[in-house]
This record gives sequence, C-alpha cells and structure tokens, in this order.
Amino acid sequence: MRHGDKINNLGRKKAHREALLSNLAIQLITHKRIVTTLAKAKALRTYVEPLVTKTKKTASKEEIMHNHRVVFSYLNDKAAVKELFTVVAPKIAARPGGYTRIIKLGIRPGDNAEKAMIELVDFNEIYGNSIATAAEPAKKTRRSKATAAPKKEAEAPATEEATESTPEAAAE
Repeated sequence: MRHGDKINNLGRKKAHREALLSNLAIQLITHKRIVTTLAKAKALRTYVEPLVTKTKKTASKEEIMHNHRVVFSYLNDKAAVKELFTVVAPKIAARPGGYTRIIKLGIRPGDNAEKAMIELVDFNEIYGNSIATAAEPAKKTRRSKATAAPKKEAEAPATEEATESTPEAAAE
C-alpha cells in the first residue's frame, strides 16, 4: 500500500531521482526556461520552489550564509547558486510564492510522453511586461454605480463642448 507516499518516484531510485531534479533545477535557474516531460516538470516545481523561497532576504548575515549553504547542498553548483541569489532573488522579492509556471506542449512523437515547458514566472517577457505595465483596475464593489455616476457627469460637458465646436455651432 502507498499510504502517505505522495512523491512521484519518476521510475528511479532515490539517488538517481535527486540527481535528476538537481540537474533540472540548475538548468532552470541558468536558462530560466526548460522543456521536459510533464511529470518531471511537476516534480521539479516542488523541488525548486522552496529553494527560491530561501533566497529572499532575511534578518541577519548568518541566516543569509546558512541559506546559501542549504541551497548549495541541493544544487551542488556554485554558478547556479550565485545566479539564484544575485539575479533571480531581486526579481522575486515581492512575490509571495508561485515562482514557476508549467505550460503543456503536447506529446512527444517518439514515446507519446506529454511535454511541458517550466519557466520562472518573472523572467517571461511576454506575460511579465503586460502585467507590470498595465494599470491596476479599480476594485468593483456594489457601490461602483454610485462612483460611476460622477464620471458620466464629467464626460457630459466634454461631449457638449465637442458639439459646440462643429461647423454649425461656429455659424451661430
């Protein structure tokens, strides 16, 4: 029975699975986006998101060094750890969680495996810029009709002025 066993073993022993996830995490941090199978992408999300959370600034220098060591114990790659703490950490500082996005890409022709792209959310230029540059709309409440009425009144004089500037109004 599999009571309480929620980890996806990915058809590998523990050491092989840890090495696989470590290598995938290094590539994700380095390239910001990778294509893999859907099962590996879902397993990688649970592996890498706690590591990204550890990069957020903490109170003391000892905690920061401790977090560097903890992340290095998972990744075993100095360049990836440096990239994570210097490039990725400042971009995700305000984000409360959900640092990765998984997008399904269809099936792989050879073995019919589902492919997926996993990426760091804040490094996507297509989605990131539109969200950051778009003005945040006002929250809709039940009282929005009361606040909408003055806007219509403000627009009414502008339309009257526009009608006065027509050639007929100029003839008068």
